[in-house]
Amino acid sequence: MSDKDDEQPPQHIKINTGDEISRGHYSNLMLASHSPDEFILDWLLNSPNGPHLVARIIISPATLKRTIETLSLSLKQYEDKFGAVKLTKLDEQKFH
Repeated sequence: MSDKDDEQPPQHIKINTGDEISRGHYSNLMLASHSPDEFILDWLLNSPNGPHLVARIIISPATLKRTIETLSLSLKQYEDKFGAVKLTKLDEQKFH
């Protein structure tokens, strides 16, 4: 049996949402904190006026683990198609 036999077809989920949420929000910084029961992910917009909270997502440790696995796979697929993502150093991220 090959790995391809283990792959499941992508699931299509219909998501209903309002216009405000469906437009999305841009974030260029994320902070994470946790307790034994949950992770809190604060998505921020770092701007010349300082960081602003864009969204706060609170998730279980199991959901975080699945999220990391999904994002890792998505990043690999992106880099396979477009090339490696270059990370900037923290001091290069400051506004001038």
